[in-house]
Amino acid sequence: METSKYLIVGGGMVAGYAAKELVERGLKSGELTIVSADSAVPYERPPLSKGFLAGRDAEANILINTPEWYRDRGINMSLNTIVATIDVKSRQVRTASGDNFGFQNLLLATGCQPRKLAIPGNTLPGVLYLRSMCDAQNIRSRIAGARSAVVIGGGFIGMEVASVVAQKNIETTLIIREDRVCSRVFTPEVSSFFERYYSNRGVDLVKEVSITALQGKDTVQSVLLSNGQTLACDLVVVGIGATPVTSPFENAGIDIENGVVVNEFLETSQPGVSAAGDIANYPDSLFEKRRRVEHWDSAVSQAQHWARSMTGGRQPFVHIPYFFSDVFDLSYELWGDPVGGSQVVIRGDTDESSFSAWWVQESRLMAAFVMNRPDEERQLAPEWIQSRKTVSAAMLADNSKPLQAAA
Repeated sequence: METSKYLIVGGGMVAGYAAKELVERGLKSGELTIVSADSAVPYERPPLSKGFLAGRDAEANILINTPEWYRDRGINMSLNTIVATIDVKSRQVRTASGDNFGFQNLLLATGCQPRKLAIPGNTLPGVLYLRSMCDAQNIRSRIAGARSAVVIGGGFIGMEVASVVAQKNIETTLIIREDRVCSRVFTPEVSSFFERYYSNRGVDLVKEVSITALQGKDTVQSVLLSNGQTLACDLVVVGIGATPVTSPFENAGIDIENGVVVNEFLETSQPGVSAAGDIANYPDSLFEKRRRVEHWDSAVSQAQHWARSMTGGRQPFVHIPYFFSDVFDLSYELWGDPVGGSQVVIRGDTDESSFSAWWVQESRLMAAFVMNRPDEERQLAPEWIQSRKTVSAAMLADNSKPLQAAA
């Protein structure tokens, strides 16, 4: 058994960006091993529901680093390898095939797995989930011959997939359990804008219903809703959330609660073992709460932070939650935590595709949504959230002045 100075369990974005950061900070050949259940070297996840799914991006275009990059730097990449258990005391990881990997420093970055529907017909061919490159390839292949599709879930993934499918001239239905899209994040006004936008582009939204069964013989052919409605379809894409992959760590003495519990340095309850990315439940000092973020920016930032910590730059992880999305011809960004805002101010016009939303709590900016707005709004939003600058709702609401001038 070989022992590595650094061992990363999980071959997603955390692994790719941690490797890049370590290399930039002087990683030597043979010091890093990445154990990945995936069949490909680490790649960017956002394109899977956007450009890659639409066929605009090739596999090579979304790789964080090429396979040759890892080989040339002496990074051991073990693909198609499932970790079964971790023994912190003996400093080794055992795989499902019985192989062992030793480590001095371990980073857990196994990410999440899609939450599955637990209803009749859920295993029919054509019922698809999106998490990996292979998943995206399967959906893309299925879309090619489809005339109608049902997308289940009104969150970021569901909305992005529905956008891609509808633009392929496929009859698309988006089913959401809630009364509006992205209800956990968007204001009612913002949700209404997107619902109108989707409807105007041929997407049929069915709200406040659940799925009771998926029907078909050799493949999925229809979706039965709780309101008695039956929707014919050639494929179903399910985006109802994800759960952190923590089963390999459950008997390792590592605290697990809504992911892997870490401290402000992303360290677990076991020495020499850290966690990053979708599974990391970390203390957010900016908002004074624990959070686990499933998004590109968090994975990248935590990967880089861990690599810096391993090479002499140990600092608390402080980061503004950040999300972005592309749907149809729109791109938008979201910073902060909308849950903490007691008042929401809209700049611009929600009847148009250029507006921003600002969540304020006692003169503190908690979150901001920005779409097709002046650059100063994109620049000031994260700056004000992090600095806890005092802002007034009246100033934000005054559309006659740019924010830079009003600040």
